[in-house]
Amino acid sequence: MNRHVSLLVLLALCLASPAQAQDPKLKACFIYVGPVGDIGWSYAHDEARKLTEKALPWLETKYVEAVPEGQALPVIDRLVTKEGCKVVLTTSFGFMDQTLEAAKKYPQVVFAHASGFKRAPNMATYMADFYQLYYLNGLMAGALTKTGKVGYVAAFPIPELKRHISAFALGVRAVNPKATVNVKWINAWVSPVKAREAAEALMAEGNDLLAFTEDTATVVQVAGRKKVPSFAHYSPMHRFAPDFVVSGQLVHWEKIYIDFLGKVRDGTYAPGKLQDVDYWWLLREGAVELGGQPGLPLNPKYVEALKKAQMTVGDKQVSVHDRVLELLKDMSSSKPTFDPFTGPLQDRHGVTRVPAGKIMTPQELNQMQWVAPGVVGPVADEPK
Repeated sequence: MNRHVSLLVLLALCLASPAQAQDPKLKACFIYVGPVGDIGWSYAHDEARKLTEKALPWLETKYVEAVPEGQALPVIDRLVTKEGCKVVLTTSFGFMDQTLEAAKKYPQVVFAHASGFKRAPNMATYMADFYQLYYLNGLMAGALTKTGKVGYVAAFPIPELKRHISAFALGVRAVNPKATVNVKWINAWVSPVKAREAAEALMAEGNDLLAFTEDTATVVQVAGRKKVPSFAHYSPMHRFAPDFVVSGQLVHWEKIYIDFLGKVRDGTYAPGKLQDVDYWWLLREGAVELGGQPGLPLNPKYVEALKKAQMTVGDKQVSVHDRVLELLKDMSSSKPTFDPFTGPLQDRHGVTRVPAGKIMTPQELNQMQWVAPGVVGPVADEPK
């Protein structure tokens, strides 16, 4: 190599950006509680992983699916020591304590835990949360129910589900003050058999709309066969019952993953810098979307009924259809003025949980144990 070429190479190295000077790949590894084909939570995380890898050419990813919530630590050990993972993302509430244990065990690895509230110097938390969407779905359910009974198939009585069911019930009762949200717990994230049994039992008991938290399309399919409207959960499920999926919740985890991993790459996030890093991304950040499929917030088959249904807002009567779209626009804006968990709010036992003029904080929502008025059925760990 001649002297002029050597100088050019040296100059290029000196001018290289920090990203160019880093290793060519950052390896991030994901742990899922369910199979990637569940059509729900784990499916959505894995779709986001693929979108993130496509958006970030310097990223290498790996995933492990169907990991029981009490068995995350051995998987983390293998990913760190054998697979060379520099970032580990654990994607279920029940992984929280073992992720924290692993963060202490591997202080130079970056960890991020979805849906929890415990952090460490090298462990962040993140959530793309649905409570705003559940409130909007509740408004629609309150307008469409003829029996005043709305069913809910629920996985586990953790804070995430308590706030989602409560937001849904608050929406239902904002339209139909005497309606109830009747909950059946199946104690499983992925169980088509239990989901089917719970859905059938709820319909037999007179619930004429169904919502759910279970990571398959079972409830939508079972309800559709009985011509009962339902609300899709987590992924595009409109196609499973096109005439009976009113709306639902969609997630865009890639919004968080692209931002978080980009900041790991450039050194903004690193071990020692994560103690206070908590993503709480909602409609405003584009992390969630209203609808049973992308771009379809309301099924056109229900628009006329929602326009006819009226509700009271302040001293005015407005259509539920217009109220849903108005609040969707507001909560998607840079400075929302509405939040479903604005006080005064009482729990179903009449205890004031949110004083007048206060809004629940993300920390309070993440640790929520009480449920809202209108929720019917036993709820574990509910304060009295």
